[in-house]
Amino acid sequence: MIDSTTEVKETTQDDSSTSAAEVDFTERYSEVIGKVNETLDKVDWSQVGRVGKASGVLLAVIVAQILIKGVLDTINLLPIVPGLLELLGLVVVGSWSWKNLTTGEKRSAVMAKLQTLRKEYLS
Repeated sequence: MIDSTTEVKETTQDDSSTSAAEVDFTERYSEVIGKVNETLDKVDWSQVGRVGKASGVLLAVIVAQILIKGVLDTINLLPIVPGLLELLGLVVVGSWSWKNLTTGEKRSAVMAKLQTLRKEYLS
């Protein structure tokens, strides 16, 4: 008999503490939502578009880099392709160098073009 009375009292205490916790949660929830709304009212929404565009571009660059890395890793798994690509790179650099750096006039033209590009994009 004593055991059953104790169990009933504990159950009653649990119900009252649960309802108190629900009331406390509801109050805290409404406080948090109120603070979030106040903070959002203070945001300058005209600037958010720029931030969104910048973050979108950054996300696109990250995704592109991940895809490029996957493609290059796949190419590196093929046994002969990496060596051929290195050879192709050497041939292209050699050909460009021969075409653009063999005489003083050509070297001057390349330097002038580099200076023009530098002025155009960096200043």
